[in-house]
Amino acid sequence: MTQRWVQIAGRRLLLKDHLWLDGPIGNTRLIGKDFFLNYARQHNLQVVQTGGRGLVDDLTLLSGSSADITQVEAPVRNFYERTSEYTIDAWSQWHGLFKPFGEALGIIFSRRLQQMNIPLSPLDSARGMTSNVIQLRDTPTGDLLQTAWVRELNATRNVIYAGTYSICAIPGHPTPCIKVVFPLPNGNAVVVMRPEVRPDGSFFLTSAGNTFGDPGFYFVVHAGDGTIWTKYLKSMQETIHVYAAEHGASRADHVLHLWGKEFLRLHYYMRAKDAQPSQVDVKEAVQS
Repeated sequence: MTQRWVQIAGRRLLLKDHLWLDGPIGNTRLIGKDFFLNYARQHNLQVVQTGGRGLVDDLTLLSGSSADITQVEAPVRNFYERTSEYTIDAWSQWHGLFKPFGEALGIIFSRRLQQMNIPLSPLDSARGMTSNVIQLRDTPTGDLLQTAWVRELNATRNVIYAGTYSICAIPGHPTPCIKVVFPLPNGNAVVVMRPEVRPDGSFFLTSAGNTFGDPGFYFVVHAGDGTIWTKYLKSMQETIHVYAAEHGASRADHVLHLWGKEFLRLHYYMRAKDAQPSQVDVKEAVQS
């Protein structure tokens, strides 16, 4: 249904003219935790799952008129550049009438595809989650092509997140942005976020935009012949605020809005795997 809506309401484009919308394409039956391993085999890519691996190799590549990345706090930058060395705790807050929508989305879509299984209650994430950072490299050269991040809830084994991270340039913003691609059946969801650095050294990402080519949320459907249909969803916006916590840890607040109304708030607490957090740290993280 979503694919058909994108084809009817969206715009038809040649992918080669809009490569910033390119990304891994999902099959119609399952995404799941092994998607990127299968994707690598299909495309003859080298898989790297050892050593320090970050969502981005160098966060300063995002520097520009809207962000001086050199001012980002060290714990925050370390998390982005060495994500594989961190454990992550998460909990969610659904708002008002949106929670039944989230439950319906889970039953109809997320659990079947094993993609975007947002926790519906604190119990869903109480036992934590896995965090697997997978580098996909060109086999002959070893060049990094894509970095995948797969997160799975320990309690339910549902995949909460399976997407790729990269830095890209877009037509509607003069400096580099973060691009996240979630594979979906016959296409993907592309989220482009503009970076900001706050005076306190925290890192802020926003997908707020006004029109096609701006930061924002894009549904993309691939025709298989180099043609795509894409729909820009101005009504869907999100922000991510990442800031330092005690003892080298970091926290993040991830807020999603639909038609200007907040419908979901996700909280994350990230600490190095070799760190032993005190009970005070964990309690403060959960309560904030």
